[in-house]
Amino acid sequence: MNSMMEYGMDGLHHSGVQMVQYLQMNYKSSQDWFMFISFAADLRNTFFIFFPIWFHLCESVGIKLIWVAVIGDWLNLVFKWILFGQRPYWWVHDTDYYGNTTAPVIEQFPVTCETGPGSPSGHAMGSAGIYYVMVTAILTIMLKKRESLFTSWCLRGALWTVFWAVQVCVCLSRIFLAAHFPHQVVAGVISGMVVAEAFHHTQSIYKASLKKYILTTLFLFSFALGFYLVLKSMGVDLLWTLEKAKRWCERPEWIHIDTTPFAGLLRNLGIFFGLGLALNSKLYQDSCRGKQASQFTFRICCIAASLFVLHLFDSFKPPTKVEFLFYALSFCKSAAVPLAAVGIVPYCVSQLLHPHSKKIL
Repeated sequence: MNSMMEYGMDGLHHSGVQMVQYLQMNYKSSQDWFMFISFAADLRNTFFIFFPIWFHLCESVGIKLIWVAVIGDWLNLVFKWILFGQRPYWWVHDTDYYGNTTAPVIEQFPVTCETGPGSPSGHAMGSAGIYYVMVTAILTIMLKKRESLFTSWCLRGALWTVFWAVQVCVCLSRIFLAAHFPHQVVAGVISGMVVAEAFHHTQSIYKASLKKYILTTLFLFSFALGFYLVLKSMGVDLLWTLEKAKRWCERPEWIHIDTTPFAGLLRNLGIFFGLGLALNSKLYQDSCRGKQASQFTFRICCIAASLFVLHLFDSFKPPTKVEFLFYALSFCKSAAVPLAAVGIVPYCVSQLLHPHSKKIL
């Protein structure tokens, strides 16, 4: 039974490699586009771009984006550890499927050599979840105006067409770059939509206390670390993909520590913890909860200033020579992102627009 399942998976992987080859051979001229799409679908853009924009336009949507991104990526990590998914760029060299025949040749790129397991695709899952939240938010806002049935259908059709166009581009990008097999990106899209839909019906996240954020952060970290240690004690190394990445990646400089499972986990938990601190801070209460918070000028200034400040944050790269230091600084850097966008920047903007307002003691 196991051999039949293994052979079936090998056949599925072989079909995936054929699709990788087809895209690389027939759409070589679109290489830069596929690499851009892969970069744009990274969750960093949710934290550094989408979140500050949406938070200051519609606070609840901004909060939901963070919950969907963090919980979704945590689930993605757990699924990857359970499913032991291969990646095309190493499987094609590591498999016995081709026997004595020559293995297919697939090209690698600077963003190909991710070090975690491949199933489901994190880019596809994150993109599907985030864009699902944004599309449903726009529909909810726009349809409150009681548009005609025709206008409503046109709006829904246009937005969901954009949604699916983005998902197709992300999936094709990850396959072209030999980072994922087709079934992995499909699983990622479905999983991301399920997570986003689940939070669409979860209202408690908007009133969550600092204690809830802290306890949730500790639970997510403890569960992931405990899962890893328990299986490691049983002889199962969940970081088995690191060796494969180092062995089969064409260039060592293409392997980055920030693509490792624990780097992503701590980065996301830092964002989540920082959001909890920011939403329960006096800076937030005094700037984003006053009358000026509803003013258009205040919101636009907060968005512009947040994007600028977060761009400066993103340019800081923690040193990678010492892993523990890298993880610690990544967590702190991530926690500073929502603290700046939700607390510090709005307070500074409010003081600039209303210099005689009450100061925080």
